[in-house]
Order: sequence, then C-alpha cells, then structure tokens
Amino acid sequence: MLHFGAVDQIAEVRVNKTFIGKHAGGYLPFTFDVTNALLPGLNLIEVDAQDTLNRDYPYGKQTNKRGGMWYTPVSGIWQSVWLEAVPERYIQNVRFTPDLTGVNVEVEGVEACEIRVQTGEGETIAQTIRRTGRVEIPNPKLWTPETPHLYPVTITAGEDRVQSYFALRTITIEQKRGKNRICLNGEPIFIHGVLDQGYFPEGIFLPADESEFERDILRMKELGFNLLRKHVKVEPACFYAACDRLGMLVMQDMVNSGPYNFIWNTALPTVGFKCRRDDRVRMGFRQEFFIRHSEGTIRHLYNYPSLVSYTIFNESWGQFRADEVYRKLKALDPTRLYDATSGWFAQHDSDFDSEHIYFRTVKLRPKIRPMLLSECGGYSLFVKGHTFGEAQYGYGKCRSIAEFTQRIVNMYRKMVLPAIPEGLCGCIITQLSDVEDEINGLYTYDRKVCKVEAEKMRALAEELYKKEDVL
Repeated sequence: MLHFGAVDQIAEVRVNKTFIGKHAGGYLPFTFDVTNALLPGLNLIEVDAQDTLNRDYPYGKQTNKRGGMWYTPVSGIWQSVWLEAVPERYIQNVRFTPDLTGVNVEVEGVEACEIRVQTGEGETIAQTIRRTGRVEIPNPKLWTPETPHLYPVTITAGEDRVQSYFALRTITIEQKRGKNRICLNGEPIFIHGVLDQGYFPEGIFLPADESEFERDILRMKELGFNLLRKHVKVEPACFYAACDRLGMLVMQDMVNSGPYNFIWNTALPTVGFKCRRDDRVRMGFRQEFFIRHSEGTIRHLYNYPSLVSYTIFNESWGQFRADEVYRKLKALDPTRLYDATSGWFAQHDSDFDSEHIYFRTVKLRPKIRPMLLSECGGYSLFVKGHTFGEAQYGYGKCRSIAEFTQRIVNMYRKMVLPAIPEGLCGCIITQLSDVEDEINGLYTYDRKVCKVEAEKMRALAEELYKKEDVL
C-alpha cells in the first residue's frame, strides 16, 4: 500500500510507468494498492501534481496574489509518503466511539480480531470481536484538558497487527440552570479558544520540525487556552495526536471552496448585514465535492478524542444549503458539535449561535442555543525583526506588548465575562501567531516573541474558568 498524507491539488500516480490512480483535493490522505506494479529491486514512483488554485476544490486561504488575510499558496506533496506491507486480509480501518464507561469498536477488512486494551500499569483487557464490539473499562479515567488520559490498544487479526489509542470522553449540549451549555463529560466547560491557522515561515503549511506543532499547543496552554480552532486547513496526524496527548481541545474547520467577494463576504456582514438565504443555491460539482471532502475530513479525524467540534462554513465563503449540509454531516458523526455558519448568514440548523465581532465590543445577547463568539479581537502589534515584511494588517494597531495585552483583557472583561451567565459558551480570539502580513498573533510568525504578558493572560483565563464554576 502506497500512502500519501496530502498532495495539493490534483495528483496522478504511476509506479514503474504504470498508472496507479488519481486523487483530487489537497488536504486529505489517500492510498493506492501498488502490488501488481512492483518489480524486484529498485522501483520508480512518479507523482504528477497540478495546482491551479481551482476554486471548485477546497483551497483555504491560498491565493496567487498574497496580502492581508490571504497567504502564499502551496503545491505538490506536502505531507508524508510511505509504503506499508500488509497481508492478503488486513485491518483496513478502526473506529473508536467512546462514552464515559467504555468504547464501541468497529473494525473493517477482517471478520474477527482480538483487542487488547491497557487499562493500567501491567493491566490489560483482552477480548475477541467480530467486526463490531464493545469494551467496558473498569474504573474509567476520563479525558479532559487537565487530565488527558489515553488508553493504548492493540488489535490483531491473523498476521496483521495495529497499535492505537482511544480516550473516554463525551461532548454534548445540556441544559444547566436554565441555559444550554457545552458539556465535556456531562459537566459545563467554557471554550477559551484561539484561532490557529497553521502557517510557518520555514515551510508555509509546515514547520521545519514537526515538534513545532507540539510547541504551539504548549504555548497556548501556557497562556491559559483550552481549545485551538484549526482554521480552514487539515493538519498532519502528528498535530491531532499531540492535542490528544497534551490535552488541547480542537475545533476543526472544513476547508472552504468557492468564490470570495470582499463586499458580500466581509464588509457588509461586519457592519451588521448578516442575513441571507442560501437554500436556492443550485448543486453542482463544487458543492458535491465540498460535501465529499467534508465527509472525508470527518472519517479521517474520527478517532482523535481532542476533536470536539467542526465548523462547516466560515463567514459564508462558498456557503450553500447550510441546513442540508449540517444534517448530512451531523448524521455521519453525531458525537461532535457543529458550527454550521461561523460568523454570519446563519440559517436554521446549527449547534451554536455563532458570531464574529471585530473592531468593537458589544453587549452579547445569547438566545436558546449556546452562543459561541467564534472570532474576535485581531488587534495588531508589529515586532521589528520578527515579521514577514513591512506590511501591517490587523484590526486595531497597538504600540507595545502592554497595550496589546490590555486591549485583549479589556475586550474579555467588557464583552465576554458578562455574557457567560447569560449563555455564552465560548470565545475564540484571533490568533495564535502572525501570518505573513497579518500581525495580530499572540506570537510572532517565527514564534520567537510572545506578544502578550503571559501572567495577565493566565489571570484572565482563571477569571473565565471561575465564571464556569457557577454555571
């Protein structure tokens, strides 16, 4: 089996001049069986990758004319490529669906297998299942950001063996003291999040060393955050595994496709025009591909316990029939929460009332659904010697680290903290780091300078979590 982590945007693969297959979409993994094309000794693998930034396909924030909130494009093979030898009958896929006492397991490709779960030091559970089964865990240890407990698991079927892990946790919306709240393992949790675009100066979509993903997670935990909103990009598996291991919640955006218009998609909604129907959009190739790509994203990321929520459409980019898409994706994975229309142009169906608020603070008015302030802040601070260039893009210029920090703290105290008792369930600030011209990060683009006062950010987080305690 020849595996590709991701190739942007359309890939054709040949082995020893034999056509093996074609894959479209630059963010998801794919695999080809190359057995019949192999020869003894050296083998030649050729990948023809074409990327025209065709907007019928998901493209995120890539553009040929970078600047502002649009960034340098990538192309070709940008995630790992590897070979895997498997027996004739092998474990093709495993799905773990946890709750608070055990896990449901689905195994594809084999009729029966043995599952061994390590439940403690030297303690294991072993049982045989046929395609599907359930493993009950004695004295269960639940996964939380503070205690990210993982259960190692080994699955064996004949000559094939797979090692993985799962965690016990649930994410739900439940009524607590008269308000609908996000609940982790049945208890209310306030989402204190930061927008994470996953861009790096060394490799655009990738850092020079994959451990930099882990360091980004730890930087944000150090500032008191408990969630990263992975913005219109699907990361390599090592990112999600690090979030599982280190205890960082993830909200995953679907990668947008379709055209963008500054007036309709940004300017008018920012000043208050946030209502527009999308149910009359005709279905075509782009819409169908977006749905397939979103379904593929869900299947790809299903087993990561840190992932608790998805964003379907962000600020109406490429938005169409959001209610239908929400219902289709929610049915595919009902164990996560979905923000159908992040920012504006809300339709009827979603798990949140989602707002983006920049340039000002307002009195938030939560209604029946949990309110999520899914983007805010965006204040900018230029740190000389640690920028991509001289351009300065952001949503409110600051002159010092102290001023930058105070503006953030003031926004939370004026707009966020008062709304938590009324039904605000989370706030996601823009953003983890500067990205090229966009200098509104909590860290510089090179990650060498923290642009906020860490102690004040941790104190702010404590205020937010104390509000959560009274829910």
